[in-house]
Amino acid sequence: MENWRKSSYSGPDDGNNCVEISTSPTHVSIRDSKTAARATLTLPTPAFTTFLDALKRTPETR
Repeated sequence: MENWRKSSYSGPDDGNNCVEISTSPTHVSIRDSKTAARATLTLPTPAFTTFLDALKRTPETR
């Protein structure tokens, strides 16, 4: 996948500490912008939607 873009939650103070995603008609890939050449997590689009929904339901634990 070549269409990488940074998360909209990455602010100016975050530097390179963010997540990037790339989409295709059937899959979504996620990677850490600090280590872009390393592993990516690639999911079918419906599974990615389920993944995001689960994250939204989980309280923050910072």
